[in-house]
Amino acid sequence: MKTLGFHCFFILALFGLAASAQQGPPTVTVANPVVKTIVEDDEFVGRFEAQSEVVVRARVSGYLEEVHFQDGALVEEGQLLFTIDQRQFITAVRQARAQIDVATATYDFAEEQLERAQALIGNGTIPQSVLDERREGYLAAQGALEQARAAVELAELDLEFSEIRAPMAGRIDRSLIDPGNLVSANQTELTSIVSKDPIYFFFDIDERYFLAYARDARARGSALQEGGGALEVKVTLSDTRIPAQTGTLDFSENRIDAATGTMRVRAILPNPDELLTPGLFGRVNVPGSLPYEGILVPDRAIVADQNRRLVMTVGDDGVVTPLPVRPGPRIDGYRVIREGMDGSETIVIDGLISARPGTTVNPDRVDLPLIAEN
Repeated sequence: MKTLGFHCFFILALFGLAASAQQGPPTVTVANPVVKTIVEDDEFVGRFEAQSEVVVRARVSGYLEEVHFQDGALVEEGQLLFTIDQRQFITAVRQARAQIDVATATYDFAEEQLERAQALIGNGTIPQSVLDERREGYLAAQGALEQARAAVELAELDLEFSEIRAPMAGRIDRSLIDPGNLVSANQTELTSIVSKDPIYFFFDIDERYFLAYARDARARGSALQEGGGALEVKVTLSDTRIPAQTGTLDFSENRIDAATGTMRVRAILPNPDELLTPGLFGRVNVPGSLPYEGILVPDRAIVADQNRRLVMTVGDDGVVTPLPVRPGPRIDGYRVIREGMDGSETIVIDGLISARPGTTVNPDRVDLPLIAEN
């Protein structure tokens, strides 16, 4: 009975080997890597800030009478925003103008007295001291008239300041104070206005990135601090459905912060539809290298072997050979290979489970597009 079982097992094993031989080597999908001119990107996290921002305050004190805008509206430069009770300022203007009339009458009288004294001094009717006194009175009256005119200008300026207007165009915040409240000159914050287009994006880089960007900026004939090296950047928002926003570096600080070891860099982006809002977070991609011929492979073609990364190459004889590589960032849907490949290799991109090192495979060759499909 045992002999019969052994014979049956042996026959089944022969059938299995025959079936395996009939199937042949497994089929895998292979391709050459994409070789093209690329620029590597570095990614940083930053925040949007308005190009211009103004906190609106009153320049005169008084009780707020009226608010003339809708919270969150777009305002134009010079648009009326608030009105402070104007009655005291109107009265001050009238009082100052009345003082001009008094000063004018005094000035006219002093001028006539001076002219009379100048006519009489010639025939010796009056002494020189009288002429000097009248000249002094004339000059004092002249100064008092100028002072009265300046007082009118000041009163009219205070009246003008009782109407608080937008110092710049942009998006206004809510009103921070309601009518009837006391407004203190140069102290009470009434609201704020931020510009909308263009908008700034600030982010921090460390010393290593600073030295690399400064070197690349010099190679482009510019300076990182002056114009930011004119590098084009792309900012991605938290909502991935929104396309990346394009801008340029335009400024960096003139020193590295000794406490943090970082330098703040600024990009400027157009914002015609107000999609970008001050305070919004984003991720900025900055060119981290000069253009060079790069080797790109799909992420699925890279396998992990402990702390190494490998791609499986297929020779002309169909034999699979592992190749250690050093991958870099993703560009155009592919992974950059920084070391380990020269671009002529044939690599396995699908069917890696069958492409064991040393095994023979049946390669099914395809061509990879220059930009990977999502």
